[in-house]
This record gives sequence, structure tokens and C-alpha cells, in this order.
Amino acid sequence: MTNDMTQTKNLPVLSLTESVILPGMVVPIELDESSQAAVDAARATSTDDSLGELLLAPRLKDRYAVYGVVATIEQVGRLAGGAPAAVLRAGRRAKIGAGVTGPGAALWVEAELVEDETPSDETRALAKEYKSLVIATLQQRDAWQVINTVEKMTDPATIADSAGWAPYLTTEQKRQLLETPSVHERLELVIEWTKAHLAEMDVAEKIRGDVREGMEKNQREFLLRQQLAAIRKELGEGEPDGAEDFRTRVETADLPEKVREAALREVGRLERASDQSPEAGWIRTWLDTVLEIPWTVKTEDNTDIGNARTVLDADHHGLDDVKDRIVEYLAVRGRRAARGLQVVGGRGSGAVMVLVGPPGVGKTSLGESVARALDRKFIRVALGGVRDEAEIRGHRRTYVGALPGRIVRAITEAGSMNPVVLLDEIDKVGADYRGDPAAALLEVLDPAQNHTFRDHYLDIDLDLSDVLFLATANVLDTIPSALLDRMELITMDGYTEDDKVAIARTHLLPRQLERAALSTDEVTITDAALHEIAADYTREAGVRQLERLLAKALRKVAARLATETGPIEIDEPQLKDLLGRPRFTPETAERTAVPGVATGLAVTGLGGDVLFIEANAVQVTEGGGQLKLTGQLGDVMKESAQIALSYLKAHAAEIGIAPEALQRNIHLHVPAGAVPKDGPSAGVTMVTALTSLALGRNVRADVAMTGEVTLNGRVLPIGGVKQKLLAAQRAGVKTVFIPKRNEPDLDDVPSEVLAALTVIPVSDVAEILAVALEPVAAAAAPVAA
Repeated sequence: MTNDMTQTKNLPVLSLTESVILPGMVVPIELDESSQAAVDAARATSTDDSLGELLLAPRLKDRYAVYGVVATIEQVGRLAGGAPAAVLRAGRRAKIGAGVTGPGAALWVEAELVEDETPSDETRALAKEYKSLVIATLQQRDAWQVINTVEKMTDPATIADSAGWAPYLTTEQKRQLLETPSVHERLELVIEWTKAHLAEMDVAEKIRGDVREGMEKNQREFLLRQQLAAIRKELGEGEPDGAEDFRTRVETADLPEKVREAALREVGRLERASDQSPEAGWIRTWLDTVLEIPWTVKTEDNTDIGNARTVLDADHHGLDDVKDRIVEYLAVRGRRAARGLQVVGGRGSGAVMVLVGPPGVGKTSLGESVARALDRKFIRVALGGVRDEAEIRGHRRTYVGALPGRIVRAITEAGSMNPVVLLDEIDKVGADYRGDPAAALLEVLDPAQNHTFRDHYLDIDLDLSDVLFLATANVLDTIPSALLDRMELITMDGYTEDDKVAIARTHLLPRQLERAALSTDEVTITDAALHEIAADYTREAGVRQLERLLAKALRKVAARLATETGPIEIDEPQLKDLLGRPRFTPETAERTAVPGVATGLAVTGLGGDVLFIEANAVQVTEGGGQLKLTGQLGDVMKESAQIALSYLKAHAAEIGIAPEALQRNIHLHVPAGAVPKDGPSAGVTMVTALTSLALGRNVRADVAMTGEVTLNGRVLPIGGVKQKLLAAQRAGVKTVFIPKRNEPDLDDVPSEVLAALTVIPVSDVAEILAVALEPVAAAAAPVAA
């Protein structure tokens, strides 16, 4: 039935499950039971010469269809397989309305016909653009007959709905076109989709071209290799580095049994692999690496203890702890060899030691001396800044450019399984997303595990138990505790002034004379000059800066000898002309000339150093008694300052401090504000500085102190006593207060340092206050309220 006023029709519905029909399309439809009912109902109600009309609608899973097309039945028959079918011609787009009644078993609905709007100039331009895109896609498929049909289209609505034939559009995209009544919007959609399809086709064509070119190149290389193999065969030449060559090398090499078995397995894989396979290259590289490792090569240790001590003494002044440890190692090694004792459980007699001390004390050069004393090979592995775990354990063989780790490469370079390996700057190993190298070093440096060290690249057990590992570090704090637990700690705290002069005379001066091409007949330097350089021109734990100054003085002497005649003697008066004015002069008297300044002692990455703590009282404000801290102090140091102030407030009467003196706002500052500082050992120094400020009495210029303080005034032990006492001696301090419980640490301090200092162990901070402050008669006026 038709209502011409409302442009609606009552039509039976034929639902399509797997396809979407757009206006203008002519398609055959295989008829199932419901489809047959719709066709029969349309034919039964036909009032003209056609076979009838029905509504084609897509069947959606998530909702009911809103739009469909009015289709005319062109023909009814059967497919080649005998199934019933009908040929339908899709006409106008229609909006599906409410259900209505109708004859037959089909579903009837009211369909509102959709009129296409009159096309604007912009719509016609879009239609022209889309038609050119469609022609471009058809040209790629060589569909020239269809191109003629498309070129004849002029109506924008017909051109937009021709996308129903596009094979590159999905069913969902075609449903979206069916449900878009605006011709302009339909053209915008199909243009966007077609452009994306053309871009994808261009990329696919480029990839196909690259693949085709690569296949042709591989085929050409394969033919050339086959021809080259045939030519070599005719000439009687073998394939270089072939599987047979590797098998011979493995069988004749002196390898441990398990290593030989693993290598032969890889040779078998190489024999089965194609020459063009990337795996063949990986296997060859792996076999070359395994065959280069000195699996059974070991150097014979020189167990002559006297010779070892002579070599160590000749190369380094002092450092008795390290030298004694090496001598002990040789003594045990020699006794085991004399008694014929074998290694038990696969574990050798290697040692793992970490040398901790400030720069310039000879940690790195000591490794070379140890190797020379033992007659072993020496290899240095720099770990500073290493952040990739693969640097230690190696890469997996599956990675492109895979290599074994630094430990395996060091063993290979040394050419023996028992070298001295120096792990330099182990405290500067980092960690990031590539792993934690310090954790990987646990297996390397653990004497209970390193006899079965497994590198990721080799994937074979490597015995490192005979390797003598020496690690160096500037500070202990940055070494993980688990790693430090695997190593034997030996501290190298620095040199006294006499030690520096002896080192300069014995080692540094001869080396710099040689570099400056000078002889002792041309230039000499007095001990007094060396003492002044060590005391006033350098302030370091080691001798690195001392050597630089000697080199500078000798260069200036060499320049003078070009115009003067020698010999030239360098004494104290000449130092200012050669090196400039002294850089370090005693400053404790100047710094402590006012109340509120105390001298403390600290340990940095460069060794021991003096630390001045200054306190001052500022204008009283409402809510006074506040404490302000500056100087880049860490949390521990800030807490020490709070503890010091609380102690003084609680014991003000005992100390003789007027109550109003601590009611002012106090500013506590530690100079060198650009340098971060932290640690508990400045507690007693802060108490002394605040007491000096409150009483108006200066702190003695020749006094320094170190120790952690509690709320009750107890002085707790700290670390780095030796380094701090060396710094005190360099700074010209005469009296040093240390915690009572640190008194046993004085055994490690050189006798000349103890002779130059008066070291007073204390257990309560009141003992320091009783001695460290200037007498009352010489003091300034106390802080006013």
C-alpha cells in the first residue's frame, strides 16, 4: 500500500546478515525461510508489472536497523547449486518506522522514503574528487571496464552510493553510509576512507617491492656462492672457517671436558646450518670467543715472600696493611704447594680485596705492583659509570652484536686464568632500566660462587676462583652492603706530611725529572722545599696535586736552563717564583677569632678535612628561640643541630648560660654552602659553637673536635678517625677531641701524627666545653638578651 502524501510505504522486510546493500546496487540474494516469506509477500501484493517491492535492511547484533533500501524484485529462480534465490535492485534509501500488518508470514514495516537534497557546488566538487579516487583504485586493480561506468556517473548521490561495491570498505563502514542520509556527509566519509586505502596500498606496494628486491638479491648471492664453492672445489681449496675447520680446532684445543662438549654441540649446529643463515655467523663468533679463552693456562706464582715485599716497598711508601695481606696470601699459597694440597670443591685460592681511600693514595698503581710481585698478568677493568648489567655478565647470544662481559674479556686479554684483575672505581657503578651491575658483581666477587661464574654470552661455567681481584673505591657509602660483604676491606686513609716528602723524594721527583728531561746534576730540590709544598701548597690525602706542583716547578726550571747555566737548587725562597703564593695557610685562628665559631673534623670523598661551624644570634622577634640552618645540610646534620640546641637549653644553668641568651633566633651555618654535607660527627662541634655564642667566649684556635652527641650530652663514636687526625695535622691544629669509644682506633694512626697532636678522648660534651673555650678573662662580653 502506498501513501503519496507522506512518501511512506508498507513493505515486507528482508534482513541481510553479512552484507549491506546501498541504493543503485543489483545483487542476487540466496533465500532462506524468512527471506522467501518476504519475497512471497512482496510478489503477492504487487499491483504493477514488477515482481514486487520489499525493504532490504541489515541485521545488527547490538540494535535494530534504522535505515534500509527499497528494492525491486527483478527475477526469482535458483542458483547453480539448486538453492532458491532472487535478483534485487536497490532503489531509494528509506527510514524504518513502526511495524504494520500485512499478508503472508513476513515482517511488515512502515518505510519512510528519504529524499536526496539538491546538491550544492561544494557537494559536486566532493563528488568529482571521490570519482577520481575511485578511478585511481580501479586502475591499481586493472578494472578498466568498471572505470568507463564510473566515468559516466554525474549524480553526486549515485557516486557516493557506488561505494557499496568497494571491496576495501568494511561492513560497518557500509552500514554507516546507509545510515547517513546527507549526500555531502557521505561523500566526506568515502573520500576519507578511500584516501586511507590508497595510502595503505602505496605502503604495501613499497614493502612488496623491497621484499621482491631482497629475494632477488638473496637468490643472486646464493647462486654466486654455489658457483664460488664449485670453483674452490675445482681448485682444491677448502672453505675458510668452515664447520670442518672449527671441528678440528675444537678437537685439538686444550679445553676442559664440559667446554669441549658444548663447543662440539655448536659445531654440529654449524654443520647443519645454512651459510646464508644468520645463526651460522653467531655460532662462528661464539666458537672464536671460546677458543680464545685460556681455559687451562695459568702462570706460576712467585711465592718468595722476601722478593714480594721488596717489590711492594720499592713501588709504594707505607700501605703496610695491603702489603701484609699480600705477603700472607703468598705464605699460605706457598705452604699449600709445598704440602701438595689440592683445591677442594673446585674452589681455588684467589682473594678478593677492596681498597678504600681518597684519590691519589696509590690504589690503582698498587694493583700493578701486586701483579709484579706475584709474577702474574695484570688487567684493569674500569667500572666508573657502568650502568648496564650486560657489561658484567655479557649479552644473550640472540642479540645483534652480542659480546661477553668485561670479566670474560679481561681473562681473554690476560691470557691466563689467574691474573690480577683490578676493578677500578667500584663505588661509581650505577643502575638503571638495563639492570644493576653491582648485583651482577656479587657472583664474580663471592669466593663461594665464582668457581662457577656463568657469563650470559658463553653460557658455560667459568672458574674465577684463582683470580686475584682487587677493587678500588673512594667511599664506602655507595658500595652496596651485599657486595661489600663479599670483599675484604682494606682502608687507605692518606699520608702524613713526612710520608708525602718521602714519596716525593723516592717516586715522584725521579719520574718528573725524566718527563722534563732533567737530571739531578741540573736541578735539585731541598727537603725544606718539599715540606713547604706538602704543607702550604697542597691539602690532600694523597700525592696527586703534589706531583703536579713538582712537574710545574721542573717545567719552569727547564725553561730557565734554556737561557741560564745550571745547576739550579729549589729551596723555600724560590717556591713563590716557581709555584706562586702558598694556597693553604693556617686559618683556624682567624676563623675562630669571634665567639660562635668552632672547628670540626669531617671525612669527604677526598679524605679528611676541617669543618668550621658558625653560629650567630639575630634580632629577637615574636616567638623567638627559633633555629635557622644553612649550608646544604643533610637530615642527619639538621637533627644534630636541633639536639645541640636542646642540650644547651636543658643544661644552660650548669654551663653558666643566661636563659635569655638562648631566647634569641639563632642562625647556624656551615661554610662552603655549595657542597652538600651530612653525618652525625658534627654534633659536639655544634654544641661548642652554640655555647661559645651564648657565653661570648671564643673557641681556642688550636682545638678541633669530632663526635656524635646525644640529648644528654653523651659523645658517641664516629668513623674515619685516622683521616680526621691527618686533616687536623695538615690544618695546624694541636688539640683534638674524639669520642672515648674511638680510642682503640688510635692504633691505626701514624706515630708522627700522634706526636704532633694532643688527642683527648671524651665521653661527655661538658669535658670539651671545659677545655675548648678561651678563659673567662680573655673572653668577649656575653651575648646580650
